[in-house]
Amino acid sequence: MGRVTERRKVIRIRDGAVSSRPDTLVAEEPLEIRLNGKPLAITMRTPGDDFALAAGFLVSEGVLARRSDLQNIVYCAGATADGSNTYNVVDVTTAPGVTVPDITLERNVYTTSSCGLCGKASLDAVRTTTRWPIDDAPPLRIDPDLLADLPDRLRAAQRVFDRTGGLHAAALFTDTGDLLDIREDVGRHNAVDKLIGRALQHGDLPLSRVILLVSGRASFELAQKAVMAGIPVLAAVSAPSSLAVDLAAETGLTLVGFLRGHSMNVYAGEHRLALEATAAQT
Repeated sequence: MGRVTERRKVIRIRDGAVSSRPDTLVAEEPLEIRLNGKPLAITMRTPGDDFALAAGFLVSEGVLARRSDLQNIVYCAGATADGSNTYNVVDVTTAPGVTVPDITLERNVYTTSSCGLCGKASLDAVRTTTRWPIDDAPPLRIDPDLLADLPDRLRAAQRVFDRTGGLHAAALFTDTGDLLDIREDVGRHNAVDKLIGRALQHGDLPLSRVILLVSGRASFELAQKAVMAGIPVLAAVSAPSSLAVDLAAETGLTLVGFLRGHSMNVYAGEHRLALEATAAQT
């Protein structure tokens, strides 16, 4: 455990000069998630916060909604032929009485792709299965100037990125701009799952008064995870996908893209932004 980075030899070429030196790389290893003893999904991730990642993944899939739904998470001993523990297999046990939906391994491998599930059926599935409808959350009003400051705060808190340059990050901020939590991972969907899983473990779901900021683009999958955790605002420093925008409009999620300095695009849920105050200043 704790295998967040690894060292590898690299040949450096700088202005025609050639040298050899070790370089720090972000670690990437598979994690198999089992549910009540049965294989469920495999994701490539940066080791660390594996229990939170598994819990957050199951929140996104509609299996877990409250801390009481989770009975236990353990690493599986004997995960290899020689019986050793690689810390790459976790088993999640749900509490008695928790209904487990029919989730197949094939479906989940597909949903971890860059595009996620596609079509109207997937939009309806998220809208109808979330335990925390965003429109039912307390009213939230965000100043665009507050959003503009968040990417710099995210970047300043990325400790492993400074050493590797190869990690995505996701962070939760309060509606007043305070950093609540930040996670880094080779996959941004894993970073978000780690945030949501930690919130579940601490009994903090739904996250009805927070802003989720991601370091790259906003895919359908990330919008899905925000909705399933009751997060009302998702902001990304890059572009959203069309299906992410459709899901945001369908569920009431505030979706902001291209958040760079004081420039941003608001794709849905603009009622949560104090746009009139910004307009009065221009």
